[in-house]
Amino acid sequence: MEAPAAAPTRHVLFLNWRDTRNPEGGGSEVYVERIAGELVRRGHRATLLCATHSAGPAEETTTDGVRVLRRGGRHTVYLRAALVYLAGALGFGPLSRRHGGRPDLIVDVGNGLPFLSALYARRPVIALVHHVHREQWPVVLGRWLASFGWWVESWLAPRVYRRCQYVTVSAATRDELAGLGIDPARVAIVHNGTPDMTVGPVTRSPQPSLVVLGRLVPHKQVEVALRALARLGAELPGLSLTVAGQGWWEPQLRQLAADLGVTDRVRFTGFVTDTEKRELLAAAWVALTPSLKEGWGLTIVEAGAVGTPTVAFRGAGGVEEAVVDGETGLLADDVDDFVAKVRLLLTDDAYRSTMGEAARAHAARFTWPVSGEKFAALVTRAANVPAGAPVKQMEQSYLLP
Repeated sequence: MEAPAAAPTRHVLFLNWRDTRNPEGGGSEVYVERIAGELVRRGHRATLLCATHSAGPAEETTTDGVRVLRRGGRHTVYLRAALVYLAGALGFGPLSRRHGGRPDLIVDVGNGLPFLSALYARRPVIALVHHVHREQWPVVLGRWLASFGWWVESWLAPRVYRRCQYVTVSAATRDELAGLGIDPARVAIVHNGTPDMTVGPVTRSPQPSLVVLGRLVPHKQVEVALRALARLGAELPGLSLTVAGQGWWEPQLRQLAADLGVTDRVRFTGFVTDTEKRELLAAAWVALTPSLKEGWGLTIVEAGAVGTPTVAFRGAGGVEEAVVDGETGLLADDVDDFVAKVRLLLTDDAYRSTMGEAARAHAARFTWPVSGEKFAALVTRAANVPAGAPVKQMEQSYLLP
């Protein structure tokens, strides 16, 4: 019997507003580049087009073999992506045949605002959505811009991508997309993998300690962590908080720390390397994710991988899957409950230790090779659907978390 023919390789173009070298990059960017790298490992070609920034050149190739093109700025990257693609179709620019050829498929990443590539690209499009931004628009933008952003995300995008395959990272986001009228049968779940969190001999801090890891922007709600520190400080005199990450909201957070009288208990690290991140998470007693909404909660499983449980908010999207409530961490209903749950974990050594070990086992379930295999199958499936043709109902195996 002849062996089955290998699946043809594809050139996949990822459109994302940022990349991991961008100072404002976060978990969405890690996901895109790790998935792109997994596609390259399986013989595909992957190109990422994102916005320019001072920390990266206009073009480079990552160590995973992903070609990165940086064009346009924070707001103009969407238009530049369309122009680069159309120029390639006409035989010019970095996507022309002379420079590697046009893509066979586009992965259009919608971080609130999608690239709307299904309007102009005569190629199959996968719409990748980490989470729906209903609650975040008013926090980040003024009233009118927030209304426009929500209109694009909730009304325009579902119509532009009405014939496209969707991918998201959690069942919670799939449910949110259903609320926008997107048939769950068109939405595949491909979880984040857990990065290698191997660390050397790192001991827990001798005094109670908390850590928050992520971009310093309003919707991450780091203020909740600062208020928890202030409220628990009298009970736990040695308690400290490390805020690891960078972002334009840092001055406001520093001012709040001063107003609360906890400046001497808070350390703002700025950007941290992967090694520093692993060491900070491994040394902390409890990790905090007070974010308003997350598609998944990558930092939660990263903390879990080194045995550190997390406290987060219930109803904050994918965190309800990244945290197994009561087993690998705790989910809070409001700020008072958040503080109470932090207190519980800091004061009950046995409970915290047991939960940390469960978090380690839970994190080990999620790997990038498995996620890459699932995404590669979707690429093959979507690439075989003619551009503009409706995506048929998916096999049940793709729909399960």
